[in-house]
Amino acid sequence: MDFKKLIINEINSDCIGAEELNTLLVENTDKEMGDYALPCFKLAKQLRKSPVAIAEDICSSTATDGFIKEVRAVNGYVNFFIDDKKLCEDVIDEVASEGEDYGRSNQGKGKTVCVEYSSVNIAKPFHIGHLGTTAIGSALYKIYDFLGYNMVGINHLGDWGTQFGRMIVAYKLWGNKDEVDREGVKALAKYYTRFHVEVENHTELADEAREWFKRIEQGDAEATALFNYFKEITLKDVGEVYDRLNVKFDSWLGESFYSDKIPAVLEDLRAKHLTKISDGAELVDLSDYNMPPCLIVKQDGATLYATRDIAAAHYRKETYNFFKLLYVVAYQQNLHFKQFFKVLELEGCDWVKDMVHVSYGMVSLADGAMSTRKGNVVWLVDVLDKAVEKAKSIIDEKNPSLPDKDEVAEAVGVGAVIFSAVSNARIKDIVFSFDRVLSFDGETSPYLQYTHARCCSLFEKAQTAYDGITPDYSSVNNASAKELAIAINSFPAVIDDAAQKYEPCIISKYLIDVAQLFNRFYMDNRIITENAAQTKARLQLVKCTKIVLSNGLKLLGICPVEKM
Repeated sequence: MDFKKLIINEINSDCIGAEELNTLLVENTDKEMGDYALPCFKLAKQLRKSPVAIAEDICSSTATDGFIKEVRAVNGYVNFFIDDKKLCEDVIDEVASEGEDYGRSNQGKGKTVCVEYSSVNIAKPFHIGHLGTTAIGSALYKIYDFLGYNMVGINHLGDWGTQFGRMIVAYKLWGNKDEVDREGVKALAKYYTRFHVEVENHTELADEAREWFKRIEQGDAEATALFNYFKEITLKDVGEVYDRLNVKFDSWLGESFYSDKIPAVLEDLRAKHLTKISDGAELVDLSDYNMPPCLIVKQDGATLYATRDIAAAHYRKETYNFFKLLYVVAYQQNLHFKQFFKVLELEGCDWVKDMVHVSYGMVSLADGAMSTRKGNVVWLVDVLDKAVEKAKSIIDEKNPSLPDKDEVAEAVGVGAVIFSAVSNARIKDIVFSFDRVLSFDGETSPYLQYTHARCCSLFEKAQTAYDGITPDYSSVNNASAKELAIAINSFPAVIDDAAQKYEPCIISKYLIDVAQLFNRFYMDNRIITENAAQTKARLQLVKCTKIVLSNGLKLLGICPVEKM
């Protein structure tokens, strides 16, 4: 329901257009002055009347027999009071009828949105630093999918570069297949860390690593077999984490996939005279755009991230003809994206305007940034396990007889970790702390899940006793019910806003507001009473709250629970 539109429809004026009224009409912060206000001062010159006279004319000609309960003209303002009963009734009827589809739209019909996110590195740990891109990217995928877009989730695997030569050297020197099969990527990460310790005293290891990567590029059987083995182990490990996080991908094409597509990119850039040679390297000069040069080919002939990203962008446009291509990558790569976007623009790719770098803040430890080479990381699976363990201990303490305790603990613990990444503006840096991530107090995911469970509990108590009862909406004609109904009504607009700004936290903060308003409504109104018609109306508002909390949590990748 568009409240502004409903009010404008009731204003009977031939002199003021609906578009102008929509611009001027604002929501009042002080509800004692009315729900909405129309200042008439900007209309005075146009209508050749004083603001006071214009306000009085509008007031006298506005109907008050439907959605609007009262209209007051005060000092050049027109204040509109909405009929609380009518408002709640209309919102409840709309939301209850749409159910799980409430907030869904088809605005994206026929349009494809590609989202590149998570993009883990082969043979390296899936650590807490990957949480931001994974959780934010997954939420954006779900949000755009809810709005009707055709979605392509892309895990642009880091599976190319000399690090794989280092990994092979480390594995051949210190590796053990049984250990890798048992411990997975944790074992590979241990070997990788050791390589960077040993190479400081044995520099010949670096030459061996370069040689092994060259053998991968040439398709050598042993090198390729080891490379594929590392990839298989990594995807198995991260796949289990993705399943727990409720994250999915439609494409797993990594950097290696684009290696045979790079020659065509280089040929096009050269044909358009965009590259030049400097100190043996090939680059695109971007000094006219106040940027450092974009390096395309290194002195040794190797390509770089930018080269592969340009090739990937061409492939995705040709394959998906995307409406938008979102890159959920930390802000440390801001310059990289500006550079390679500019190269595409110079190349004549007008579709580069549809590519967006959705940057987010970095995660660091209390004692500094994380480094795989130094072994200074927090494994994401360990964070999830610890969160679930804490959730289970709370359940054992407060509700030991809860059915399906393990499933509930998993939903609550994992939800808390996801929420930590999508509850604040994405650009904000985070110093990782177990205490903060695992907090179950205040504005958290467990609070939202608990409120959802409270709604479910009310329905369970009521069971089917109120089926067929006509609700008496006068029982929700009060301030707390009205505020809750207004918040529920704004859910579709909130989803659209989150999509437009690429900000899942807009939904997170909104859900917290809804939960707080519901709990206020719950405290102010006995839900189940002796009056069946009254109870039915209040249960309907509970149902609408449950729908919004459930739909909103799912958009964030968090599982709503029915009991806690």
